[in-house]
Amino acid sequence: MLAVTLLGVGCSKAYIPNTDVEDTMQNRDVVLFCERYRHAVEDKNIAQLLKLMSPSYFEDGGNTKNEDDADFDKIREFLTGDFLHTGGVRYEMRYRRITVTETNHIYVDYTYASAWKVPGVKQEEWHHKVADNRLDLVRDGDSFKIVAGM
Repeated sequence: MLAVTLLGVGCSKAYIPNTDVEDTMQNRDVVLFCERYRHAVEDKNIAQLLKLMSPSYFEDGGNTKNEDDADFDKIREFLTGDFLHTGGVRYEMRYRRITVTETNHIYVDYTYASAWKVPGVKQEEWHHKVADNRLDLVRDGDSFKIVAGM
């Protein structure tokens, strides 16, 4: 009985703390990069967010409507406009899965909980959202760039 139990323990996977992601060197690098992104969102660090984005950034909003498509310039416009009017940002990420595709894209599936303050009629108001999202990354030397999902 003890041998069967020890065999099962020896084959179990280790996970990065506070994630559902297997603990490998590559996955740790990806999570560390994503944490830089998360902190840049909370700090409203526009320069850092733009640095983490690929110049070829593009997303189609998951539908066929062109009006909600976003490229690098549109995200930069949002970050330097509406995003700056937020009074505070809280952004938590629970990493669910990291997948490397055949085309060397790295998908980071996560659940986020965000809260942000915006000017209201009488005072600033907190808004909240919890949802799933996916960052699409590509390697950039020793680091990564975000090509979609911000």
